[in-house]
Amino acid sequence: MPSAAEILHGAIDRWIADEESSVEYAEQVDDRIAVRMRQETRDASTVWWSPDQRSLTAELYVIPEPHANQESAYRLVLDRNRSTFRVHYALAKDGGIVLRSRLPNEDVSFELLDSVLGELYDQVESTFRPLVRMAFGAG
Repeated sequence: MPSAAEILHGAIDRWIADEESSVEYAEQVDDRIAVRMRQETRDASTVWWSPDQRSLTAELYVIPEPHANQESAYRLVLDRNRSTFRVHYALAKDGGIVLRSRLPNEDVSFELLDSVLGELYDQVESTFRPLVRMAFGAG
């Protein structure tokens, strides 16, 4: 049975080979894998996949710490968490807002990874611009 990391590498190969996929490229950076995908609302997003002994984590940096309307920005992403399935908004160590997913290794499959990647993409598309306007008065 292939490991979660092997399944992830296979998924990345499929995404890159698929002309309809938003995935542009991927690279190994230390013990993580960066997968860059095109977006409509911003140029691109990078999903950082981190395989470990028991789980596979995905993280996408959405915005830096809000400069204005911080409470409203955090409320927006907390409200969005109610409708997400496999991903959730969280705070990064620097106060920024990220999207995260953690999958048990035994559940990892191409279909699950594809679903998580799609949900990450959709959350950025639906939340990025309102969040930037709210947090920085731009966008």
